[in-house]
Amino acid sequence: MISQSIIRELKKIVGQEHLLTDREDMLTYSYDAAVLDSQMPSAAVLPGTAPEVGKIITLCHENHIPITVRGSGTNLSGGTIPQASGIVLLTGRLNKILEINEQDMYAVVQPGVVTAALAAAVEKRGLFYPPDPGSQAVSTLGGNVAENAGGLRGLKYGVTKDYVMGLHFFDAQGRYVKTGSRTVKCATGYNITGLMTGSEGTLGILDEIILKLIPAPAARQSMVAVYDTIEQASEAVAGIIAAHIVPATLEILDNFTIRAVEDYSHAGLPIDAAALLLIEVDGHPAVVAEEGEKVEALCRRMGAGNIKRAETDEERDKIWSARRSALSALAKLKPTLVLEDATVPRSKIPDMVRALQEIAKTHRIDIGTFGHAGDGNLHPTILTDRRNKEEFKRVEEAIEAIFDKALSLGGTLSGEHGTGIAKAPFLEKEAGWSSILFSRQLRAALDPRNILNPGKITGVSQEGRH
Repeated sequence: MISQSIIRELKKIVGQEHLLTDREDMLTYSYDAAVLDSQMPSAAVLPGTAPEVGKIITLCHENHIPITVRGSGTNLSGGTIPQASGIVLLTGRLNKILEINEQDMYAVVQPGVVTAALAAAVEKRGLFYPPDPGSQAVSTLGGNVAENAGGLRGLKYGVTKDYVMGLHFFDAQGRYVKTGSRTVKCATGYNITGLMTGSEGTLGILDEIILKLIPAPAARQSMVAVYDTIEQASEAVAGIIAAHIVPATLEILDNFTIRAVEDYSHAGLPIDAAALLLIEVDGHPAVVAEEGEKVEALCRRMGAGNIKRAETDEERDKIWSARRSALSALAKLKPTLVLEDATVPRSKIPDMVRALQEIAKTHRIDIGTFGHAGDGNLHPTILTDRRNKEEFKRVEEAIEAIFDKALSLGGTLSGEHGTGIAKAPFLEKEAGWSSILFSRQLRAALDPRNILNPGKITGVSQEGRH
């Protein structure tokens, strides 16, 4: 617990109404969306200005108090689970869109801006911010940058890191750092912008984010392809990419997920289908028409029994609303949901799909598979009850088997959820000990008192290492 004198200092900085210490509030900020043990912090603060953020960090640095930054808490790898001896810095009041520059196509935002709010604001100006994590209706841009969030459109448009032009942030001692710029090109100094993106709040605390915008696509075409086996659907994904067609979105749902989504959303999905591909192409109308025909023909050649195109914006929205509800739909089925995001090269999607089916059978667990198949980022979703110790042990073994298989196929532990606490124990399998040591040395140099989100990414002890 932090001392009463520190509590008094925090009150001076943010005011009584923006400092939370009640047990009920601390329970709220003790966990995130990962299936991990909660940890109650000592206090939560809601700064409203950059100077307040700087003062909080300086106070924590001087008194060796850990800080965990939290937006909406949608993190899926334990990145926002705090330290019991520390504080949570909430970004809810830092929620302004500071600038939308239509001429140079960029936006400047504070970290607490909700992702969907920025997307809607720039769309009104004829511009487009593509990154669209599944939690975009509530997730914040600061969290997106911290986790390098992806989304459904990652196949064609990339992920958050591809749109971060510059950052203003506070280091571990409360000093203000500027990196990147408002220009399309910037080769000045170290690429600190790239280093900060995906650093999960371990290297600095964001104040302003400069994001690239692009012109909105002139046309879109969405379709649903129905398959009798998930193997056919996964082979079709690989075939589309091999044909050098890059849809804006290329999603897969297995039958388990289809049934859950249809029961939840009543979108009219065919519940007898073994698998669905949800596909969208966008761009110039002529290109959309041509690519739509090519994708449909290819899907049919690779076993699609039926293909339905969305004829109206309402139908299109219904398709993607149903896809975005997959996690919520599956979460209703059992008390505990473990959502993974091990990612493989796109050509290996069929191999990974087959492996997931085998892992579910071997470990006698339920796995619903959906995700961004076009960029190799599947979301095997394990449904269980954590209170059943024997079953949950099998779940943990299955998770490790999923990671091992993804790595054996040349993949990665995480495509978009980050490392956090959940995947830190497995990091050496992918990156090697030298990479972990390098990262720890970097953190130690930038944060010698280890106050910035300690324990995340590289925080797992490795006995006997030097």
